[in-house]
Amino acid sequence: MRPPQYAHFDVAPISKRRLRWELAIVLSLSFGYAGVQSIITILHRLSQETALASQTATINRPLAEQPFFDLAYQLLGFVGELAPVALVAYLLWRTAAPHLGNLGLGRLPGRGGRWWLADTGWGVVLAAAIGIPGLAFYLFSRIIGINANVVPTALDAYWWTVPVLILSALRAALGEELIVVAYFFDRMRRLGVGPISTIVSSALLRGSYHLYQGIGAFIGNVVMGLLFGWVYHRWGRSLPLIVAHWLLNIVSFVGYPLALLLWPTLFQVAP
Repeated sequence: MRPPQYAHFDVAPISKRRLRWELAIVLSLSFGYAGVQSIITILHRLSQETALASQTATINRPLAEQPFFDLAYQLLGFVGELAPVALVAYLLWRTAAPHLGNLGLGRLPGRGGRWWLADTGWGVVLAAAIGIPGLAFYLFSRIIGINANVVPTALDAYWWTVPVLILSALRAALGEELIVVAYFFDRMRRLGVGPISTIVSSALLRGSYHLYQGIGAFIGNVVMGLLFGWVYHRWGRSLPLIVAHWLLNIVSFVGYPLALLLWPTLFQVAP
């Protein structure tokens, strides 16, 4: 298998010990911490008398009763949760263009200035390929009782609700694809870990921080992680993954009220 296109970017040498510490610190500030928290959450859910399928996991929830303060907290959370993304961008920043080449962003040698158009197009295709099977698997996991009822949003209807949900979708897409895939792949490659082990490790990490939603969410996100990991290893481009993830989240977050209206028995909140 030929090396991915991101592998040709030169970077200053760093000892493997330092890389391991750096990787541990970055993950402890982001999705590694979230993964451990989700493992505790699913164990707590399974220990309760209420069946997992009768429990609810809410993704976007109000943070204050007053609309102004709720909006302020939502925006502050958006900025704060992107801090680890800024950290990995700083760590992998290149002095020569493309500056974010080690994160799979920017124009590749021999590619035109509109590289982002092709990457965006592939992201749309990837979202379409994942969206319908992913929804079907979620409904199946609910039927067999291995997943909580996931409520994408419990925010009240204000003028800023949809923009905030779109920002929330972008925050998740940027964080997961740039840290769990692009940064993680770069560091694992420089640690001498093979592509298969890296893809599997990244997928398991992705699944771990979705465990709070249930076993079905873990399985579904591991499968998604395997596909995204293979795509990134094959082409070394992170923008298609970001676009696909962003679109999937927008449909989920913004489309949830409509889905609840049209199919209340499938998406209703358990009492």
